[in-house]
Amino acid sequence: MEKGDDGVAKARIADLPDDSLPAGDVTVRVEFSTLNYKDGLCLSANGGGLVRNYPHVPGIDFAGVVEASDDPRYAPGDRVVLTGWRVGEAHWGGYATLARVKADWLVPLPDGLTARQAMAVGTAGFTSMLAVMALEDHGLTPDKGEVLVTGAAGGVGSVAVAILARLGYQVAAVTGRPEAESYLRDLGATRLIARADLAETVKRPLEAETWAGCVDAVGGAMLARVLGQMKYQASVAAVGLAGGAGLPASVIPFLLRGVNLLGIDSVMRPYADRVRAWDRIASDLPMEKLENMIQPATLSDLPDLGAAILKGGVQGRVVVDVTA
Repeated sequence: MEKGDDGVAKARIADLPDDSLPAGDVTVRVEFSTLNYKDGLCLSANGGGLVRNYPHVPGIDFAGVVEASDDPRYAPGDRVVLTGWRVGEAHWGGYATLARVKADWLVPLPDGLTARQAMAVGTAGFTSMLAVMALEDHGLTPDKGEVLVTGAAGGVGSVAVAILARLGYQVAAVTGRPEAESYLRDLGATRLIARADLAETVKRPLEAETWAGCVDAVGGAMLARVLGQMKYQASVAAVGLAGGAGLPASVIPFLLRGVNLLGIDSVMRPYADRVRAWDRIASDLPMEKLENMIQPATLSDLPDLGAAILKGGVQGRVVVDVTA
């Protein structure tokens, strides 16, 4: 990304010398990256308020092979994955064939998971796994009842549906895209709910106890509505704000039903949590379902895809082959 004389940032593909890479302990030969909502913001004309300095290389996730390392934890040939740490925002990211980062930001790629699969997961899927783990840590089990997933056709929602179904949960998927029904049912959703059915704010602070848990990627009025539908002592894992950053909610669900609202941050997550989540991804995410989510792309596709994801027009997971 470069800013022109008009102050507008534009994307272009360019060859840069290796010594232009930022400072870091480990240089990685990137094989695949992906596209998340934040990437769409970084690719926009003003960097979405996330990018402060230009020129800039976006891409908040990448997976590849260590090419050089000044840290004893990693050696050339090691396979690694990176998500978060403001890479792709404040630090050059994965939309390149080489990336140089701090060793603390990397995680070894779990056995049995390829770089392509890791980027089909990416921050979106990593966040989904963190959300499922948080719900389990607060008592969710398959016998408790249905689990709701909002924004289910998006990246976070798609992976959440697949993981929960694989673990034996009954999954109700919320989407505003009627054409996504077969896609979501193939991922394991047992019931589909139209977004319009949950988008309206109601005056009643409590409705019928319906959901044993929820992975919410929407926020806003929908999250407020869902809080009033949770079962006694059930939990909502909040992972996104596609529907707005405000929360027009009442405290009544927390006080009378003991509902838990769990905030899920994936950017600054400690190393031990990251390893645990990636190990769970390797064991609990059905790879055949993951394959069905993938939309392949190259670096030249990213400007259009970045604009599309900001409008909710990307289904599943975009996997970017940076070498193509």
